[in-house]
Amino acid sequence: MRRLASQLWLQVLLATALGVLLGILWPSAGARMKPLGDAFIALIRMIVAPVIFCTVVHGIAGMRDMRRVGRVAVKSLVYFELITTAALIVALVAVNLSRPGAGMNVAAHAIDTRAIGAYTSQARETGVAQFLLDIIPTTFVGAFARPEVLPTLLVSILFAVAVSAMGARGQVVTDFVGVLSEVFFRIVGFIMWVAPIGAFGAMAFTVGRFGAGSLLSLAKLLLEFYLVSLGFVAVVFGAIAYWAGVSLLRLLAYISDEIVIVAATTSTETVLPRLMEKLRALGCEESVVGLVVPAGYSFNLDGTCLYLSTAVVFLAQATNTHLGIGQQLAVIAVLLLTSKGAAGVAGAAFVVLAATLGSLGTVPVASIALILGIHRLMAEALTFVNLVGNSLATIVVARWENAVDYPLLYGQVGRAGAKGPRRRPRTSAAGD
Repeated sequence: MRRLASQLWLQVLLATALGVLLGILWPSAGARMKPLGDAFIALIRMIVAPVIFCTVVHGIAGMRDMRRVGRVAVKSLVYFELITTAALIVALVAVNLSRPGAGMNVAAHAIDTRAIGAYTSQARETGVAQFLLDIIPTTFVGAFARPEVLPTLLVSILFAVAVSAMGARGQVVTDFVGVLSEVFFRIVGFIMWVAPIGAFGAMAFTVGRFGAGSLLSLAKLLLEFYLVSLGFVAVVFGAIAYWAGVSLLRLLAYISDEIVIVAATTSTETVLPRLMEKLRALGCEESVVGLVVPAGYSFNLDGTCLYLSTAVVFLAQATNTHLGIGQQLAVIAVLLLTSKGAAGVAGAAFVVLAATLGSLGTVPVASIALILGIHRLMAEALTFVNLVGNSLATIVVARWENAVDYPLLYGQVGRAGAKGPRRRPRTSAAGD
């Protein structure tokens, strides 16, 4: 019993239930719990950049083969684009078939837009050039002060390549960064002690702010989105996991702590450092984990793609805005770009939704006020899909690169009868 009580997922689950209870019984008190959730997210955000830097630098500098770094990056991006495109198409087909917004007949001019001002003010049209420019930080150190993952990843890769080019002299730096990474992962462990408090505060605020009735509002849209998200995980991720020799259920059990934390905070950023550590412990090579996971947090947001496709078409249906086949294909094209700006930060998907509608110019941007009240409830599903998607992507790319300890991987999450290739798996430094 004591061992069960020490499990993080159970502590977070109980704290989440208490948060829901407080929000229902004392809404005003629940709404005042928001700083607890915000503080936990801030603590995690504080440690994300140094964890990414140390993991990427130690992994890549230890590889000593820059061609392999480029190969891993290309394979990752190809995989990301294929899966996110599939997510956009699946969501588009599902929302057109179920038509949850049909019959609402909402007039855009009658919508109260005051509540969405904070989101629309952050939204702006995103072009390819601007997206690429935003990856480059103003200064090297400035990359660590920004909430986005990609600037940190850029300076980490540049630093790692430079260290690798120094040869034997760079080994001192590599060793130091390796020790430093252990320090930061210990800090992550300390922060996770307060995860139940953060989950309690986040859930109490959600229910207290929007009321218990928020759990039932726009039920058809919520039901459709949850079913699509679960179906995507079961069918698409299930098929990919089967190909990779992994049991999807065992993988979900392996990251159960992270799933509960993400559900409570509606932010995948809160588990990024811990997820990287767990995937390394699963047998995936450090260099692959260091590249795939941070990049996936910007390029492999499958749940966010499901959400954006569903929300755009739902709002078009609700406001009686006709979207033909050609226009819906344009939606996919726009979302393939704008979805890359929705990092694992809570609320980012809503900002990107506003930017997407502004880019399309067909569905009224003001209509996003219709789903403001249930955005956090939809975020429960989209962050879950994002988390599972990036975990599986790392395993797939590692397997693709033969950069995985197969006995360790299959011993923990392998499906029955799965076997790795006969080739000897690579190692971080000696194998290259």
